[in-house]
Amino acid sequence: QLQLVESGGGWVQPGGSLRLSCAASGFTLDYYAIGWFRQAPGKEREGVSCIDHRGGSTKYAESVKGRFTISRDNAKNTVYLQMNSLKPEDTAVYYCAAVWGMANMKSNLYDYWGQGTQVTVSS
Repeated sequence: QLQLVESGGGWVQPGGSLRLSCAASGFTLDYYAIGWFRQAPGKEREGVSCIDHRGGSTKYAESVKGRFTISRDNAKNTVYLQMNSLKPEDTAVYYCAAVWGMANMKSNLYDYWGQGTQVTVSS
């Protein structure tokens, strides 16, 4: 069974940090680009960041540039999203997704999705 599982979410105060992980089971991520998306209550899902299958190319939403860093360890079949300087507006459910193809932040192009992990930023 092909599966993506996110972990690392939780509650953090503004200015804090979290590292999300996206682990794959049932398939290897070596040939997949990975995207991180988030959805806040009452809002549409939005792309946060993405990384190509080798990790050589990354993209970020303007709202997270300079604060979030995406990386991958294909040996561990895992992709990470390091989130620093978190703001209340970063509060959302974060999802990772895999696509056989170019890295992009168009959610409708992704083939596999995780179940999401909640990130809450508040004081």
